[in-house]
Amino acid sequence: MDAFIDYITQLLIDWGLPGLFISALLAGSVIPFSSEIVMVTLVKLGLSSAACVLAATLGNTVGGMTCYYIGRLGKVDWIEKYFKVKKERVDRMTLFLQGKGALMAFFAFLPAVGEVIAIALGFMRSNTWITLGSMFVGKLLRYILLLYVLENAWNAVIG
Repeated sequence: MDAFIDYITQLLIDWGLPGLFISALLAGSVIPFSSEIVMVTLVKLGLSSAACVLAATLGNTVGGMTCYYIGRLGKVDWIEKYFKVKKERVDRMTLFLQGKGALMAFFAFLPAVGEVIAIALGFMRSNTWITLGSMFVGKLLRYILLLYVLENAWNAVIG
């Protein structure tokens, strides 16, 4: 399985910005994938940091919104069966999000709970545009910070 993941990762790197968009879309959805490796590799290969951050942010936001719309469908049995997210997790997240609203989509970038946040916001029928905007800003800041930290770490090692 690791060889398959490595092959897909290399394929997405070879595709450049469209590959980064796809990897980030996968990572933002319920499919486990690491877009960070693709983004950092593309930046190190000379692609624009700004273009990479934008492609990754857009892809990851689209992936996150797929989780939102999965929740909006309200088909709990589908979510449990196909996406391996237990109803109890969605219920706990929905309870936590009550009264906080769509701005909580900002935190959809968090590992392990980000997808659940997006699904719960869909269940709650939070405002789609506020959810989209909040999610985009959170994911944008995450990718900017990630690239900044990784580039500084790289420069410190190579420096």
